[in-house]
Amino acid sequence: MSARDGADRIAGFTESVIREMTRLADTHGAVNLAQGFPDFPAPDELKAAAIEAIAADRNQYSITWGARDLRAAVAARYRQDGWPELDPESEITITCGSTEAMASAFLALVDRGSEVILFEPLYENYGPDAILAESSVRAVTLHPPDWRFDPDELRAAVTPRTRAIILNTPHNPTGKVFDAEELATIARLCVEHDLLAFTDEIYERITYDGASHRFLALQPGMGQRTVTISALSKTYSVTGWRVGWAIAAPPLTDALRKVHDFLSVAAPTPLQAAGVVALGLPESFYERVRAEYRERRDRIMATLRAAAFDAAPPRGAYYVMADISRHRDGLGLADDVAFCRALAVEHGVAAVPGSSFFSHPEPGAHLARFAFAKRLDTIDAAGERLLTLGRRLGLAR
Repeated sequence: MSARDGADRIAGFTESVIREMTRLADTHGAVNLAQGFPDFPAPDELKAAAIEAIAADRNQYSITWGARDLRAAVAARYRQDGWPELDPESEITITCGSTEAMASAFLALVDRGSEVILFEPLYENYGPDAILAESSVRAVTLHPPDWRFDPDELRAAVTPRTRAIILNTPHNPTGKVFDAEELATIARLCVEHDLLAFTDEIYERITYDGASHRFLALQPGMGQRTVTISALSKTYSVTGWRVGWAIAAPPLTDALRKVHDFLSVAAPTPLQAAGVVALGLPESFYERVRAEYRERRDRIMATLRAAAFDAAPPRGAYYVMADISRHRDGLGLADDVAFCRALAVEHGVAAVPGSSFFSHPEPGAHLARFAFAKRLDTIDAAGERLLTLGRRLGLAR
């Protein structure tokens, strides 16, 4: 390594594929269905609360692990969801989004040389988190069309070096919502082998068709071994605010806070104040969020089907994984990466190559992820371009 090189541990890092697709969309005027951020306004109540906090000079560092009123609001919100009483002083840490919460959990709780189990397809940050913690990954496949895992495959992935299982539900990129049986299987394995679990539950309020989000931490034996992670970003349409949280038993929280302190010091203070307002919104707000996202989901499913893409409707989150193989082959392109680049540059729609969600590219080479956290007219604009492509290839009418 020379003075001009990066550290060896990041030698394999590349630009985020998701962010690359957004950059291509911006450069070429494509409709951005790649990155999962809304193109519609955040709730007025939250914006007003943030402005009020800034005007009231809540502009300096908060307590490192979060303003007391926000930690209390997190505890109250989870109590409404059936959790036992949480201690905001010893069990809740406010972080710079769920991304920092997950990174802090890895760095605080995963030892060098240990292993973590990930379900794939997987959100692209988890693998780099493991590398930064100087650990390695063992992947367990989620099998389409329902994206279920094989319990025997999960059990076989556990070794004496396994430290934690990482769970994302509702799931990015597939929209899967892990059910009670699957959570019970994961919990039994964690208890049997004395494993930790880090759960990314940022889409917990966005579910469809009667699917119900369940908390792994509430499974028998999991309360003392689970780090539950979420954030304001997705439910409240404020992905740029970077306010999240981690909930864990005091010993785990103590370790996580030590990393969080030196990693980011504190989340943005005025936006924490707005978070108190967000978490205090009535249940009718969440019902409206689910209804609006269900309408968007149904619109993009109709769009993709009309353009001859094969896809199953997600039951949570705001993404669809679609089979692009006929369109890719029709354009004479080698893989999903080439297809998504051409789709953005030449056909005006940005999506994310499916291979970016796998540890090896082959299983995702026929897939692309489309985000539908967009206005209906944005989805319709993308639909017109996708339909034009489908007709050009003789796949759609």
